[in-house]
Amino acid sequence: MDKRFLAILAAVIIGLAGIFALTNQSNDGKSGNSGNSGAQPTSHISGQGQSGVTLMEYGDYQCPVCFAYHSTLNQVAQKYQKEIFFQFRNLPLVSIHQNAFAAARAAEAAGKQNKYWQMYNKLYENQSTWSSSSNALNFFKSYAKAIGLDGSQFEKDYASASINDAINADLDAFDKTGQPQATPTFFINGKYIANSEFSDSSTGAPSVEKFSTQIDKAIAEQKKTGS
Repeated sequence: MDKRFLAILAAVIIGLAGIFALTNQSNDGKSGNSGNSGAQPTSHISGQGQSGVTLMEYGDYQCPVCFAYHSTLNQVAQKYQKEIFFQFRNLPLVSIHQNAFAAARAAEAAGKQNKYWQMYNKLYENQSTWSSSSNALNFFKSYAKAIGLDGSQFEKDYASASINDAINADLDAFDKTGQPQATPTFFINGKYIANSEFSDSSTGAPSVEKFSTQIDKAIAEQKKTGS
């Protein structure tokens, strides 16, 4: 995985300036004309959170670096399933990822049938298959079937305004953090943590150990404050 990650990272670095130029312009990445200012950000959370610590990722299902982090994050969530909450919110970078918003729709639609995390994993595990497709929905429908969703309900939810609103609410919530749009972006208990803090210094690959260092620090601080 390290070699693949390095190759991905090199490609991302080359295009990084362009990414920031695109995402910091007037295009805010939103989709649709819902006009629903009352929509709330999503709240997809795993883990028991006994320590009161939440690790939040803002991610894009089509982002290759998010894919590189995916396996490590699953290991971290499993390791700390009692201690922390792991939360994912949508940050589709539509100016560079044509199917990112659609993939977010698929995950949210699966969530309507209580299969959010199953679709979350399917999307990342099969990223190379659907990401360049001109009709990604066909792939998403096959994933919905594979995880046991009602297909008709999935398609109805996928196309709904409420799901569009929820994804846009995530984008609004991210904008309020003041961070530039880039994925993945991580927060621990609302505090921004740079990706470099989660990566091995020699390979650049995400590391369970590096995540553990930051999470253990947050747990200790939480115990100290008693909150």
